[in-house]
Amino acid sequence: MSSFTGSGKIQDAFFRNTIYPFCGADRQEVTAGPQYGVDVAVINLPNGMDMALTSDPLSLILRLGLRESAWLSVHLMANDMATTGVAPMYAQLVFNLPEQTTGLQFEEYWQHIHRFCSDIKVAITGGHTGKAEGQQSTMAGGGTMIAIAPANTFLLSSQAQPGDVIIITEEAALLATSILALSFPETVKNKCGHEHYQAACGLFYKTSSLQAGLAAVDSGPDKQVTAMHDVTEGGLLGALYELATAAGCGAVIEVNQLPVGETQQAICDLFHINPLFCVGAGSMIITVRPDASRQVVQRLQEKGIRATVAGSITEKEKGIIIRQDGRQTKLLHPGADPYWAAFFTALKDGWQ
Repeated sequence: MSSFTGSGKIQDAFFRNTIYPFCGADRQEVTAGPQYGVDVAVINLPNGMDMALTSDPLSLILRLGLRESAWLSVHLMANDMATTGVAPMYAQLVFNLPEQTTGLQFEEYWQHIHRFCSDIKVAITGGHTGKAEGQQSTMAGGGTMIAIAPANTFLLSSQAQPGDVIIITEEAALLATSILALSFPETVKNKCGHEHYQAACGLFYKTSSLQAGLAAVDSGPDKQVTAMHDVTEGGLLGALYELATAAGCGAVIEVNQLPVGETQQAICDLFHINPLFCVGAGSMIITVRPDASRQVVQRLQEKGIRATVAGSITEKEKGIIIRQDGRQTKLLHPGADPYWAAFFTALKDGWQ
């Protein structure tokens, strides 16, 4: 039996050995089922249509704020659906709330969820709401988003191919940096300066990659984008590892080209974490045909989305390689995201 991760998402070996062989009944209409590094499942529907589904935890972090928690709950799911190139349409939400949650708190939280779903044209179609005895986690349930589109429309991260160019949108560690600044404002102001604190707070609402996912794709018969994967736990390098693994490919990643802002670097240094390995929602990994990379970058930039070419997909036998300052090493699974330990250590140490 593979070892269970201490916190955060499981690793690929645990998925392959413990989860994947045991996924209920085989149904022929499930054309893309559970797979490590793939954000969605796809089910074939009648009349030439497909349905995509993706699930994620729901956040309720009082230290962060009710509005901010609602944003994470909605947009982290929407980011996963964005990797298909199709916007989410429906949501099912299950809340197992901490016992101390008040009615007024949940009412405010729910109104924010309603507004954020409305903004991206997602209908909330049902779910479950209740409190759970002894529940103290900042993850207060789970949700599923659904989209329907003509068959063979949805992209999957497993569809990247050798020769594809890797494009990174925005910058590393957007979510980790912003949550740490919002959660420990006085410490960040004192240690990093007021300017970095303000900049980090401003990054929080840049943690949606839905616009990037929709802007990247084209509607022509010969698709330029082959695969997308959003950056969650494990950061940019973790997402690149997951995408290449899902596609059964290798990759060459130019570390010096991976975009890291000064604010992210300063705050990650304070919390002793590497920005390339920590949760980075708001950034998207996009693989494109080599003859189309310039067009896709331009399409993203026209929407005000930063886009950086940072490597290429290779054959599996070449492995996943990171190159930096003339040296190259093999990229292994990054393990547990260091953000979690940094957050809870700061809490334990009384950082304000």
